[in-house]
Amino acid sequence: MSNLFYNAAPQETRVAPPRKPARTYPTGKPTQVYLFGTCVVDLFFPEAGMDAIHLLEREGIRVDFPQGQSCCGQPAYTSGYTEQAREVARAQLKLFANDWPVVVTSGSCAGMFREHYPDLFKDEPEMLAKVKHLAERTYELAEFLLHVCDVQLIDQGAPLQVALHTSCSARREMNTHLHARALLSQLAQVERVEHDHESECCGFGGTFSVRMPDISGAMVADKTQSLLASGAQQVVSADCGCLMNINGSFEKQNIPLLGQHLASFLWQRTQTKQEASV
Repeated sequence: MSNLFYNAAPQETRVAPPRKPARTYPTGKPTQVYLFGTCVVDLFFPEAGMDAIHLLEREGIRVDFPQGQSCCGQPAYTSGYTEQAREVARAQLKLFANDWPVVVTSGSCAGMFREHYPDLFKDEPEMLAKVKHLAERTYELAEFLLHVCDVQLIDQGAPLQVALHTSCSARREMNTHLHARALLSQLAQVERVEHDHESECCGFGGTFSVRMPDISGAMVADKTQSLLASGAQQVVSADCGCLMNINGSFEKQNIPLLGQHLASFLWQRTQTKQEASV
């Protein structure tokens, strides 16, 4: 592995943005949205991206998936490589030129668009206006389904106990745990069980898990043991970076649990026979 992450010190200190007031949501569903699938979904969880599209299309919304999209720039940004993060951000901005909502299948990536792009371009007035406009129309998937689509889910599955994991950054910046909880509560046969470490980081943190592998490993061990102790039959999360870390730890410890992206879980639980046969 490259020594870049180990030898290069961050170039500047990051300060968490202050909490913002509750967001005001538009009335009525849009007819068209962009989907930002994230690099982790693209490479490791493509079914989550497809299931997100299915959920949105069922709401009568056309989904545009720009083929040139890549990383949101968060790994470079949180490692202190500001100029490299700006390059990535500029490339993504060009892909979302139409004035449509941007729906993101990861809370941490949605937070990058909404909370941190404005910081990246705070000294470039023209770009700052563009990223602020992007921030205003960016939604994490569960948030969009709940507050913009006003989705009403009808459970088609058998009784099941699930534990929810939410990205700590998305939880802090956008309350994504509340959105996911509300959607799961609509499923009549699904019981969400609590676990002791629900609000804690799973230890992934992007490059943190590379730079601090021992600490990261201890954190995910605590997380997975807590999930196991909850008695849940399945783990659900809206962040695939966390899922990759948690599922890897499950496998390493021979724990018979598997984490699934919220989009896939919701789609599978709510598919009608007609939809399943298509």
